Amino acid sequence: MSYRVLLLEKIHPIARERLLEAGVKVSEIDKALSEDELLEKAKDFDAIGIRSKTKVTDKVLKGLPNLQAIGAFCIGINQVALECANQGGVPVFNAPYSNTRSVAELVICEMIALARQLGDRSMKAHQGEWLKSAVGAHEIRGKNLGIIGYGHIGSQVSVLAEAMGLNVHYYDIVKKLPLGNANAKESLKELLVCSDFVSLHVPETAMTKNMIGAEELSYMRQGAYLLNASRGSVVDIAALVESLQNGHLGGAAVDVFPVEPAKNTDSFESELRGLDNVILTPHIGGSTEEAQKNIGIEVSESLIQFLKNGGTHGAVNFPNLDLPPTQTAQRLVNVHKNVPGVLGEINGIVSKVGANIKRQFLSTDSSVGYVVMDLESDNVSQVFQEVSNLNTSMRTRLL
Repeated sequence: MSYRVLLLEKIHPIARERLLEAGVKVSEIDKALSEDELLEKAKDFDAIGIRSKTKVTDKVLKGLPNLQAIGAFCIGINQVALECANQGGVPVFNAPYSNTRSVAELVICEMIALARQLGDRSMKAHQGEWLKSAVGAHEIRGKNLGIIGYGHIGSQVSVLAEAMGLNVHYYDIVKKLPLGNANAKESLKELLVCSDFVSLHVPETAMTKNMIGAEELSYMRQGAYLLNASRGSVVDIAALVESLQNGHLGGAAVDVFPVEPAKNTDSFESELRGLDNVILTPHIGGSTEEAQKNIGIEVSESLIQFLKNGGTHGAVNFPNLDLPPTQTAQRLVNVHKNVPGVLGEINGIVSKVGANIKRQFLSTDSSVGYVVMDLESDNVSQVFQEVSNLNTSMRTRLL
């Protein structure tokens, strides 16, 4: 069977190359699509590949019954209705590690730039003003960096920062072992009061919305710097502006915003524009050629493994199975409601038909079950038909 994948938003060409090499047919559209556009353009595809601007909503998922998988060629998956995808038996794959280094390097770069006021001094030099002075310029060596969120990116920042001579502290709601000499703090306030730089690396959740507001900013040291390369909803922008304007903070670097332009030709509006020693970047933390290539490889490989092999390892909303390739047997994959007795019914069908189960794999979550069987029989098509007709079956495929 030949599968079809639609790639949107100028995904790195390596993704197309890998998919084509695997025998998957690929179509591309170089922009994000609206709900109605996506419903029209993706109706005949087995999988879609998106980045951060295409929203795969409940409406889209329910209107694309043939869709079998979604590849999010990025880290964040907030743009996908994950629960609805799960209920529809559609696994979602992303690339949680591929741009880690890119974001971490930007954070280190911005710390140095803030400490040396490089943004302002560069701009003045472009305007013909020669501002040669050591006043307000500092080394980062020996300073304290506080990292909020000690996950893949936060821990990578920790390693690089320590190599630069910073004293690293971190706070995470999950207990995590430190890398190097990093020091865990018991509370957010404890971290804020001791840090010269505070860097945010948390997901967008109800718990993290406006987690840095006026109160939290007041805990930070006089002249400290705030860096946000995580999510735009994490910082109360009005409170940050006030803290910068009254001189409490020495500067800030912001890469993500509560409202961002839909495309590059749209105007960027923010209360932070024009403030001294504030670095504003257009959500480019992970936007390096190396990161985009790595993301293209990782997510396309996940889609290939799922479509051709049934593997769901790395899916963020779906039972995970890391499967060996099929050999002489024919592989049947089935997504079903996770209720008691389903596997017994499926095995009963196999037994009735007289097929031999060479290998069988099962994984479940609270809502769905995912079973994969390698069958040896001349009547596999009968097994497929009867399993498909079970009331509990959501999706069934023969590979």
